[in-house]
Amino acid sequence: MSIFQTAIVSRPDDERIAKTPFGAKIVIHATAAETNGAFGMWETFTPPGQGPAPHMHTRETEIFRVVRGHYLFQCGEEEFDAPPGTVVALPPHVRHSWKNISNEPGQMFAIVTPGGYEQLFIDIETSCADTPEKIAVIEARLGIFNETTRAMGLSPG
Repeated sequence: MSIFQTAIVSRPDDERIAKTPFGAKIVIHATAAETNGAFGMWETFTPPGQGPAPHMHTRETEIFRVVRGHYLFQCGEEEFDAPPGTVVALPPHVRHSWKNISNEPGQMFAIVTPGGYEQLFIDIETSCADTPEKIAVIEARLGIFNETTRAMGLSPG
C-alpha cells in the first residue's frame, strides 16, 4: 500500500486548472506524485451533451460522485442513469464512458486509485495537445485505450 506523509490540501484560491480530452474544464486536487501513487483526485465540469469517448483504463479504478447535472454511464454492456448524489466505481480493463445528459453544466468529483490518470489532464494542458492524435499518444503512455489509440496502433493486442 502506498503511504503519503503530508496532508493534501486543495484550496479554491490555488486551483490547478486543466482540461479533458474533449475540452471540458478539470480542477486537479491531488496527484499521484503528491500521494506517493495512492490516488489522484479532481473535479470535472461537463457541458450538456459532453463526455469522454468510450475508453478503457489498464491501471486504475475510477470513482465518481455526481455533484450537479445528470449523467448517463456505460460500463461494459451496462448502461445506467446517475443523477446528483450518485456514486459510480468503474473497474479497470472494462470499456466505459459517461455523458452529461442534462440541460445544465454537470460537475463530478473523481478519484482514481492508484493515482496516475490525472496526469493525462496535466499533460494535455502543458503540451498543448490539441488533436485526437496528440492526445492519444498521451493516453496510450498512461495505459488508456480507445478507438483513436487503436486506429494509431497504440493499443495492446
